[in-house]
Amino acid sequence: MKRDRKKKTIGCLLGRFLAFLLVLLLLTASAVLIIPLTEQVKESAVPGSADWMAELDDGLRLNELVLPGSHDSATQYVQLAFFSKCQALSIGEQLEAGCRYLDIRLGDAERGEDFPKLMHGFTKCKTSAFGGTLYLDEVLNQCYAFLNQHPTETVVFAVKHEHGGMPTAAFQTVLDGFTSARPGFWLLSDSIPTLGEARGRLVLMRRYEDEAGLGERAGIPFLWPDQKGSESVALNTEPTDQGSFTLWVQDRFEYGTEDKWTAFQKGMAAAEEQRQSGDVTIHFLSTKGTAAYGHPYAFARKLNVRLLEQKQLSGWIVLDFFDARLARQIYLMNA
Repeated sequence: MKRDRKKKTIGCLLGRFLAFLLVLLLLTASAVLIIPLTEQVKESAVPGSADWMAELDDGLRLNELVLPGSHDSATQYVQLAFFSKCQALSIGEQLEAGCRYLDIRLGDAERGEDFPKLMHGFTKCKTSAFGGTLYLDEVLNQCYAFLNQHPTETVVFAVKHEHGGMPTAAFQTVLDGFTSARPGFWLLSDSIPTLGEARGRLVLMRRYEDEAGLGERAGIPFLWPDQKGSESVALNTEPTDQGSFTLWVQDRFEYGTEDKWTAFQKGMAAAEEQRQSGDVTIHFLSTKGTAAYGHPYAFARKLNVRLLEQKQLSGWIVLDFFDARLARQIYLMNA
């Protein structure tokens, strides 16, 4: 009898423990799904944000401008959003808010081998919180609509082959099909254009080698190795030779808040001190922290507030959770 009661007690305790674990798992899963839906930005547009380039001189080269940009631009809705969401606005809303540098991460083509999908690492970007996969044609349609309405503007379209085993040459061929279909919206070159040349167009920059031998049609080379950053907190910008110019990049995405802010500030100073007149400088304020799978919003909400207090900025500034206030803080530096 005692043995039976003991077995029942153990079974009851085990059942309660398993029920507790199940409830904890469900609460954690719910939080991971629900919390990203609450992570928004304050403003999607301010007066003048959609046409801020209109007053700038046509003769300025894009590398001479201070450009606001967004990191992992298509992640407003994305799988595993707690870890992968980096933006709260759609591509179209970002452009209206003043964004002029889009960080486009593409996976292998699908839908009949014609449509690359937007990715963040191995997670797929989506059309809405509970929608389907976001494909390149849908992103481009938002860009074309914006440029139709705002012909004084230009957008740097920086493409990286983010996920999948498709050979680079095949990936390029697919992308070339999109640029060839709407040539009036694209500026394809292997050197940095003037603003006058680029107005009303997307400027293709590629983060992959020209394996297909497309030449100028491949876009401007924009290559740098991944920068993690947790190995040394002293790391900031690194120069890489792109042929016709040197690219200075700070993209330390494994720093905590304080180390990231230090790298951001010191990176701008180092690049301005060493760069030549034709060089491009790009400074990422985005980070996931030192954890294997971070939470970008937790860092962005602290770092972006600091950016709003900056009196001097230079180069192209790329942010998580981009909004119109941040864009204005950056593009007013061109005045």
